[in-house]
Amino acid sequence: MTKAELVAKMAKDAKISKAAAGKALNGAIEGITKALKKGDSVTLVGFGTFSISKRKARKGRNPQTGKEIKIAARKVAKFKAGSELRKTVK
Repeated sequence: MTKAELVAKMAKDAKISKAAAGKALNGAIEGITKALKKGDSVTLVGFGTFSISKRKARKGRNPQTGKEIKIAARKVAKFKAGSELRKTVK
């Protein structure tokens, strides 16, 4: 499902315009992004939790040359599905 398809589904289910549904979706995505940027986690009960995880610096290999390279430490976004979502998908 694409973002446009999701907006259309939201608009139909909530009986609102696609523009309003698009603004609502963009607002939700923006809120989650800002919270993660601050280092907070976002929990949507029954759906799941968005959080930040830290990866340590490590050594890797360039697959073309086999040469060893350094991979810098970084933060990555994680999503853990909630129990209701896991049951539904199963």
